[in-house]
Amino acid sequence: MTDIVTLTEAAAFQIKDMMKEHEEEGAYLRIGVRGGGCSGLSYGMGFDHERHEDDHEFEQHGIKILVDKDSAPILQGTVIDYKQSLMGGGFTINNPNAIATCGCGSSFRTATNTGTPEQC
Repeated sequence: MTDIVTLTEAAAFQIKDMMKEHEEEGAYLRIGVRGGGCSGLSYGMGFDHERHEDDHEFEQHGIKILVDKDSAPILQGTVIDYKQSLMGGGFTINNPNAIATCGCGSSFRTATNTGTPEQC
């Protein structure tokens, strides 16, 4: 199976920095999707020390990544990057499966999964 999500070098560098800062070296990076947001689905990204039986596990740039089985088809082909600007930096998520996003950019929906939309 190919990797579900692609981390750019810039994103990987930032994640490694955050792992070091929060003393999370050796942790997994868990990437997932949950219901919520104005468009129905929201991304989640954080550190985890436990791999569940139905997680997909792969490694990029020395970072071990976990994606749960429900999030995997929604995230397939997604690219996570980190952009630095004069206003600071932030992660960008380019998901080819998202057919609609909300104005705040933090929620989306796909053709097959509308999630649980909330009021903005």
